[in-house]
Order: sequence, then structure tokens, then C-alpha cells
Amino acid sequence: MAHSVRRALLLAACALLSSRFAGAQSSTFPKQIVRIYVPFAAGGPLDQTARILAQKLNELWQQSVIIENRTGASGIVAAEATMRMPADGYTILFSAISHSVLPSIKQGLTYDIEKDFTPLSLVAIYPVILVINGASPIKTLAELIAQAKSSSNKLTYATSGKGSISHLSGELFKMRGGVDLVDVPYAGSSAAILDVLGGRVDMMFCDIPTALQHVQSGRLRALGISTKERSPLFPSLSPINSALVPDYESIGWGGLSVRAGTPAEVVAKLNQGIVASLQDPEIREKLLKIGADPIPQTSAQFGTFIHNERIKWAQVVRIANIKMD
Repeated sequence: MAHSVRRALLLAACALLSSRFAGAQSSTFPKQIVRIYVPFAAGGPLDQTARILAQKLNELWQQSVIIENRTGASGIVAAEATMRMPADGYTILFSAISHSVLPSIKQGLTYDIEKDFTPLSLVAIYPVILVINGASPIKTLAELIAQAKSSSNKLTYATSGKGSISHLSGELFKMRGGVDLVDVPYAGSSAAILDVLGGRVDMMFCDIPTALQHVQSGRLRALGISTKERSPLFPSLSPINSALVPDYESIGWGGLSVRAGTPAEVVAKLNQGIVASLQDPEIREKLLKIGADPIPQTSAQFGTFIHNERIKWAQVVRIANIKMD
């Protein structure tokens, strides 16, 4: 009995010391370089977003926050690299929409984006806009849908590649709008938009920074935006979501996650820093200028968001029979 009591007291003392140590860890976190693994090349929207945020976190924590571009396989390389690092909060994955789509189109992933990672916060969303050639006789979304339903020649839409947000946006549009379109894949948005400008492809679901200058010049006509409500990125443009295309929402996004098992106190400290940075008016203005709408969240909210995105796109992938080469 005495031995059991002593053992219980010893375990209780160890637990107390452990909790105090964890608390001390979180209060001093970060005490070394923090690295954010970005899954796409330097200069793109996600990379720019990560760098703007990293600069603010650097100021906030008085500690270096470094961006490392771990490109390849639609985000798999970055996720796997993060999984190889300790679960201590010093290596962060800049997760993206591709991470919620990959489980449906790629067999044999070595990680589970929900089980193997702890969400920190959504950082920003990247809406797309539906554009057609400026010389097209189609003036409205209603006219486009009417033509798509009546024409024997199917309308075409350019995409920046299989499984990309431009491709997924088009497939969701087909499902929700009850129309049939033909996707024409390209190696990136720049090549795709050129053929819409040249009239060789009818339309495109395009990121705002790529399309905006052409919309402003009149070479492209914007028919709607992919958010459910009007967006601060393009406040004059009506949502595609309507009676014609009910329950339509298709957004690119970027958020931050760490390895599962990272101490809860460190997760909380990271979330606080991210949220505070995204609420800074100067940071918000910088992000909006690059086509990113900042959306700070709690860890739980971001976890729910990822789960819902995974379910939503799994249905689209199944119905459209999208497979990764």
C-alpha cells in the first residue's frame, strides 16, 4: 500500500513538473528559427502570402521566421518534409486546397492531412472569377448558362491543369448549374488565359490577379465571382452562387498546420500570433493587393474547414472522374 501511495505521489509530482515545463516552453516559444514550408514556387500567391505573414510574425515574436519553398507533387513534397521534422512547432506547413483534394485523386499518400497534422488557422482565401472573351456576345451568367444548355457545340473552359482550382471550379459549375462543358487543360494560368483572350477557348475560372488587368481593359468580361457573397477583392462583381447555380462556392485557400503531437501550448501561441498578424490593418491591405482575402480562425475552425473541403471535393472528383497522372 505504502509503495502504491509513493508511486502515485511520484507520478503526480512528475505530471506537475511536466506541465510547468510545457508552460515554460510555450511562454518562451519561439526561441529559435521558425520555418514555414510553402508547397509552391516563389512569387506565386501562396508564397507571397506566406512571406507577408512571416515578416509580421518575425516582428511580433522577435525571432526569425523563414520561408522555404518545398515544391512538387501538388503539395505532397512539402507535407512529407514537414512530417519528417519534430512535432515542436518550429516547422509549419503552409497547407493549400490541393491538400484537401489529394486524398481523392492520389493513391498511397504517406500522410493524412487531418490525422497527422494539427491545424493552426486559415490564412487567406483566393476567389476565382468566371471570365469570357470581351468580344463574346454573351453578356451575363444567365446568357452563358442558356447557351450551354441549348447549344449542340459544347462551350469550352481553359484550366491551369488537372485538379487545379480552375479545373475544380469548372466541374463544380457543371454540377451545380446543370450544364456540360469541355475542359481544356494548360500548363498554368498564363498559358490558359492567352487562349481565352485569343478566342480559342470560350471561358475560364481564373484567379483575380491574372485576369484583372484584362477585365479592366475590356479584353475579358467577368460574369461572376466564386465566393458565396460579394468579395472585398472585387466588390462590384456578383457571386456565381445564385438561383441559376445554387450552393456554388469554389475558392483557393492557404492555411497553416503543424505536425500532430505538437504541444497544445505551442499550438495556442502559434494561433495567437497568426490571428494577431492577420488582424493588423497593414497586413490585411497588403494581402488584398495580391488577391488574398485574410480569414483568421481558431484551430478548431480551420480543422472543420479542412474536413468540409475534403468531403466537398471528394464528391466533385468522384462525379467528374478526376484522376492524378
